[in-house]
Amino acid sequence: MKKYKLEYIWLDGKQPVPDLRGKTLIKEFEHPPTLTDLPKWGFDGSSTMQAEGKSSDCVLKPVALYPDGSRKDGYIVLSEVMHADGTPHSTNARATIENDPDLWIGLEQEYFLYQDGHPLGFPQNGYPSTPQGPYLSLIHI
Repeated sequence: MKKYKLEYIWLDGKQPVPDLRGKTLIKEFEHPPTLTDLPKWGFDGSSTMQAEGKSSDCVLKPVALYPDGSRKDGYIVLSEVMHADGTPHSTNARATIENDPDLWIGLEQEYFLYQDGHPLGFPQNGYPSTPQGPYLSLIHI
């Protein structure tokens, strides 16, 4: 069996903007792990502003797995925070998204056109005279 480095990543309870947290689990597998192979993993939520000291058990539930380009035999494990009883933690906004067929989430796509090795509209040396340059346009469909 081979050892793999699994970096569990989650959002903590810091307000108003959470920080990213991470901790590494070294685990043996007979083959490169898949999401279903990964265990849930407990942590002390009092150190991440997600629980009080007297009842601080929280659980990391893996939800996505990506190869870690900075570590040999490593993976990034995106996780959501759960209570010890399996219910979503109050800081777990991902788990509270409604299962709504009319919910649409989109990503803004940006494209850059190049001419002679630099972005279209940029002068040969430096940057355009206006912050966005003369070629910025938004297309809404």
